Amino acid sequence: MKLISWNVNGLRAAVKKGFLDYFHEVDADVFCLQETKLQEGQIELDTPGYFSYWNYAEKKGYSGTAIFTKKEPLRVQYGLGLEEHDNEGRLITLEYADFYLLTVYTPNSQSELKRLPYRMSWEEAFLQYVKSLDNEKPVIFCGDLNVAHEEIDLKNPKTNRKNAGFSDEERAKFSDILAAGFTDSFRYFYPDKTDAYSWWSYRMNARSRNVGWRIDYFVVSNRLQASLVDAKIHSDVLGSDHCPVELDIKF
Repeated sequence: MKLISWNVNGLRAAVKKGFLDYFHEVDADVFCLQETKLQEGQIELDTPGYFSYWNYAEKKGYSGTAIFTKKEPLRVQYGLGLEEHDNEGRLITLEYADFYLLTVYTPNSQSELKRLPYRMSWEEAFLQYVKSLDNEKPVIFCGDLNVAHEEIDLKNPKTNRKNAGFSDEERAKFSDILAAGFTDSFRYFYPDKTDAYSWWSYRMNARSRNVGWRIDYFVVSNRLQASLVDAKIHSDVLGSDHCPVELDIKF
C-alpha cells in the first residue's frame, strides 16, 4: 500500500505547476494534502478512481486538508470534535477495518512564537485524540507537523533553536507523541540520514542549496512497525515549498 502526503501550499497554485501530472504518475493508494487554501467549489480535479474528502478552513485562502483514497472508508471525521480547534480545516480522519488514517496540518507557532500557546493547546488535544483512536485500532497519521524533531532534521539547528518549528516546546510535544506508542516512519528506516528535508524557504535559494527542514511525516502506531516496507522523501518533486513524503506499508 502506497501512501503520499504533501503540503501543496495552495492547491490551485500547485495544479498550475503540474500537480495532477504527479498525482496520476505516482498512483498512490492514498494521497493526503495539507494547506489546500481553498473553499468548496473553488477547484475541479480529474481524479477518477478516488474517493475524495475535504476539510476547509472558515477563513478563505487559508489552511485546509484533503484526502484522496482508492478504498472507501467505513467512516469519516472532520476535525478533533472540539470547537476551539475545528475552524481551520486541519484534520481529516478515515476509519478502515484495520486502521485509522489521518491527514493533519499542525498550526504554525509563527514569528516570535506568538501562536505557541495555541499550538500547545492543539498538541495536547491532538495527542489525546490519536491515543483514543490507537486504543481501538492502529493509527497512521501524516502531514505537515510544523516541527523538526531533532537537530538532524534541519540544516541550521543552532540558529533556529528558539524559532517556530524548532522550539524546545514543540520538539517536546513530538517526543510525547512517540513516547505514547508511535513511530516516526522515516527515522525508523533511516535513523542517521542527514540532509533529508521536506521543506525549504523560498528565500536565499534555500532549496537549491538544500538548506531545509524535515517537518512532513508519516507517524504510525508502534505495532505497525513489522508492516512497514519503506519511507521516502521526494525532494526532487517541485510545485510547493514542501515536497511529497511517502510511506509504503503491507497489511
